[in-house]
Amino acid sequence: MKAQCTRSGRRLLTLRPQEEHETLEAACEREAQPAFAREYQQRAGIEGTISAGVRALHLRRSRYIGLAKTHLQHVLTAAAMNLIRLGAWFAGTPLARTRQSAFVTLMALPAGA
Repeated sequence: MKAQCTRSGRRLLTLRPQEEHETLEAACEREAQPAFAREYQQRAGIEGTISAGVRALHLRRSRYIGLAKTHLQHVLTAAAMNLIRLGAWFAGTPLARTRQSAFVTLMALPAGA
């Protein structure tokens, strides 16, 4: 029957131990809950802020040696991020739209297009 279902010569089936399978099933059920979506939304916002800081202000490396100077750099970087956001807000710059995959964009097109 395999030859009728697929053209590939080899398929693999992974069977996990029961405990691991149950753990993965519980995680999938938890991710389907609305509370998880709210929690993840907050995390996504934080990750976006960190990503913007890495791109604009080079957050990955400290310019200084020592905990006190590095802490001062972190505080000043956070203040700079806030100033950049305030400047964009005062200038009326619209927020960037969340990127969508090509598939999602394709699915959003009208059926006859």
